[in-house]
Amino acid sequence: MTDGIGEKRTPLRVALLGCGVVGSAVARLLLEQADDFTARVGVPLELAGIAVRRPGRHTDVPAQLLTTDAHALVNREDIDLVVEVIGGIEPVRSLLLAALKSGKSVVSANKALLAEDGATLHAAAEANGVDLYYEAAVAGAIPLLRPLRESLAGDRITRVIGIVNGTTNFILSRMSATGAGFAEALAEATALGYAEADPTADIDGFDAAAKAAILAGLAFHTRVTIADVHREGISEVSAADVASAAAMGCTVKLLAICERTEVDGQPSVSVRVHPAMIPLSHPLAGVGDAFNAVFVEAAAAGSLMFYGRGAGGEPTASAVLGDLVAVARNRVSGSRGAGESAYADLRIQPMGDVLTRYHVSLDVADRPGVLAAVAQAFADNGVSIQTVRQEGRGDAATLVLVTHSAPDAALASTVKRLSEYEFIRRAGSVMRVEGMSTE
Repeated sequence: MTDGIGEKRTPLRVALLGCGVVGSAVARLLLEQADDFTARVGVPLELAGIAVRRPGRHTDVPAQLLTTDAHALVNREDIDLVVEVIGGIEPVRSLLLAALKSGKSVVSANKALLAEDGATLHAAAEANGVDLYYEAAVAGAIPLLRPLRESLAGDRITRVIGIVNGTTNFILSRMSATGAGFAEALAEATALGYAEADPTADIDGFDAAAKAAILAGLAFHTRVTIADVHREGISEVSAADVASAAAMGCTVKLLAICERTEVDGQPSVSVRVHPAMIPLSHPLAGVGDAFNAVFVEAAAAGSLMFYGRGAGGEPTASAVLGDLVAVARNRVSGSRGAGESAYADLRIQPMGDVLTRYHVSLDVADRPGVLAAVAQAFADNGVSIQTVRQEGRGDAATLVLVTHSAPDAALASTVKRLSEYEFIRRAGSVMRVEGMSTE
């Protein structure tokens, strides 16, 4: 290929690792829109090989591009850029390290690997003067990581809170809309293709926790791994929890919450994933079905909202290809993008020290002294009650309490003590509350 004055432009050759839902979309778009990518990068992007486990299953891409030897592909001297959409830890970590150490820039969608050992990959990229981009690892098509890393690099981010898992958001949205229980809503999500055959990573919060670690690391210039993230899933969320939230003018969402905090005058970071009640007036409350949304609060910029499709072949491929264009442009210009920024090295705050609020619903014996004893249990743990109301009488009596902010450990200790009282038949609902006024 030549430019306007007849000079041949050497293509950049791309190796693609994985050709599933996302990988096949990446391959198709690279081939179908080759002229557009050439115009955007300045030289052609040539898909030189695709590593797969079973070539016979991939009839939608040219057969001559397929190989089962991923290691040989990434080590080919004619490969310039590597795109990874396989997932998992090994052999992917070894493959990407080999690519980086041989001078190839890498684009990855691998949230699990980046959340577990991103520091090693960043160090290899830095040492070899190449790029490591991973926009597609969090929130699919939503441009989120690059704004945190680049657009807001001159600001101080104080909080990132979001819905970053479409499967759990679909389940909770259906429970809210229909009154269904968790199992019923999960079955619907599976039937519609929103949940995997094994939904553990989604419903137990592992997927969201990996994304939270990546978000916190970028937002607060601190290395955060998935081991630093407090994680709770949604399998224990009941129809009664959702109904209790509705009675308060709230809805239930699985939230990833990353906050810059102060502990004894020293800046710290708290990172957590758990279901929470949020008021219907909150910007995240209206995010339904399998959509994702992330709310960012910064000192100068104020509040920013990022919303869109957080998964799926083409949406995720859009993020992958955006990164591919960026690293290809850097390669052409002889530059590289921003690497890891971990200079702040803030302390990770334990979950027990994090200030949270609880909604607690207790099925109690309707007799004198019960309310006083419940209030005393909260007071003994240093927890202040914001509101309390009783619903029903006799055997159907229920106390519903919402606390003021307190250390999470103190709230958990209070709930544990309440469970030991003989006059409390059952804790019908215990859930954290976010975004409500404390007035």
